[in-house]
Amino acid sequence: MDMKGFLNSILTSAAILLAISSCIMVGKGELRLLNIEVPESGRLRPNVQYWVRINFEAEGNPEIPKACFYWSGDGPYCVDVKDVKYGSFAHFQVPLYARVSSDSLQCYVEYVREGKIQRSNVVASRITGTM
Repeated sequence: MDMKGFLNSILTSAAILLAISSCIMVGKGELRLLNIEVPESGRLRPNVQYWVRINFEAEGNPEIPKACFYWSGDGPYCVDVKDVKYGSFAHFQVPLYARVSSDSLQCYVEYVREGKIQRSNVVASRITGTM
């Protein structure tokens, strides 16, 4: 491969990487959930309160009034979000009561973007109910 072909392949690769990364990064005022951390490795007993941690990334520090959850499709069950930590490891924690015979937990948040309530993407975690 000659020098010109080599440079073209580098520029093409850089353009592709830029296009992919722009799809991954959040836009202005946007919030994107990354994952949900469930205690006890997801082995939750029904009707017991657990604290779950929601990790996210956001442009700026958007207000997050509510987090909503589905237990194996049942819900949403929404809780108020009070203490949000912003920065490179942005997260918040909320208390939840595990549901009987649930095998998955899904979460989305409502957040304020440009003065309007927006809904985030959904993250999920596997739950193994115990009795």
